[in-house]
Amino acid sequence: MTDTPYPQFEYPEDVSTIQLGDKTVMLIGTAHISQQSTDLVKQVIEQEKPETVCIELDEKRYMALSQKQHWENLDLKQVIRKKQLSTLLVNLILASYQKKLGGQLGIMPGTELLTAANVAEKNNINVLLCDRDVRITLRRAWHSTSLWKKGYLLATLITSLFDKTEINEEKLAELRDKDVLSELMNEIGSVMPDTKKALIDERDIYMAEKIKTAEGKRIVAVVGAGHMEGIRQVINTDNSSQIEEIEKIPPVSRTWKIAGWAIPTVIIVSLILIGIQKGAGAAGANLGYWILANGIPSAIGAILAWAHPATVFSAFAAAPITSLTPVIGAGYVTAFVQVMNRPPVVREFETVSSDIGSMTGWWQNKLLRIFLVFILTGLGSMVGTWVGGYKIFTNLIS
Repeated sequence: MTDTPYPQFEYPEDVSTIQLGDKTVMLIGTAHISQQSTDLVKQVIEQEKPETVCIELDEKRYMALSQKQHWENLDLKQVIRKKQLSTLLVNLILASYQKKLGGQLGIMPGTELLTAANVAEKNNINVLLCDRDVRITLRRAWHSTSLWKKGYLLATLITSLFDKTEINEEKLAELRDKDVLSELMNEIGSVMPDTKKALIDERDIYMAEKIKTAEGKRIVAVVGAGHMEGIRQVINTDNSSQIEEIEKIPPVSRTWKIAGWAIPTVIIVSLILIGIQKGAGAAGANLGYWILANGIPSAIGAILAWAHPATVFSAFAAAPITSLTPVIGAGYVTAFVQVMNRPPVVREFETVSSDIGSMTGWWQNKLLRIFLVFILTGLGSMVGTWVGGYKIFTNLIS
């Protein structure tokens, strides 16, 4: 790989030209909430007139940016059935944070990526979405993160909702500086190396391979500045054999599967043994305690989330059952019931990015209230499982 100055025009450091045999790749590192980046992307594409423009987007993110009414096509019931509520919530939090910062500069997140696609289409240039599916990225990152680091990540995400950081183009220019970004990436890597691998390193490889396969000999690639150095480092190496592996969603480990079935197995066996040792009456009393210990906290969680009465009832009824199987949690059952009875309207989808940053917004916005139902009923069921399980086990051995 050789970096050469482009012969026709001079560009800032945010633009790097890479020669790969007879193919020239012009890599543009952008900030997703920067008007300067948007203007630069438009300028480079119009001046260079490449055969293909590669963009750091997957199909889902591109649809979200390009279709203003994309929320109308979101099937929440299907999201719940596929157990993707957590992924959707993380996406909303990240989008909200970027939108909040972008609002200070009068530009929405990802504008430069959408601009790249629009300018390319206007000039009859091929567009290649070169990023990995965001759902795969998030699930691989979550799977690779230790339990303690998961808590750290969740705390960081929650903190970002209420962050009051002010930013301007000057600060964005500083962040785009390669030395600052390299230091930031190294810091993330030292604290959470496995998470960084899934969020950054694997995507660097994925995008580099996609860029290399783009049609034409002149390519413009528009990526976030945080990926620029990583792509430069791997683009001259053949990593095509890794693509299949990094597109997989890792299966749940055997240890977690065993742990998931261990608690319900212990509870059921304990109830049977209590029945054998102390009679059916004692077993029935302990079963009743289990139902109340699970149902009441889960129902309280639904009430705290201002859930529909049917949702509160489903929380009480489902928690004692779902706690005995790792296949589905009480949170998914109650979220589904909530969607059926109080579905959010389009306006609430459109305002969710701003509502998510305020405490009252979580209860006023029906979409966010579904997440509250999901989280609080799930927590209630978890508490009930430990309380009920402890009581039953101590009754067995006493």
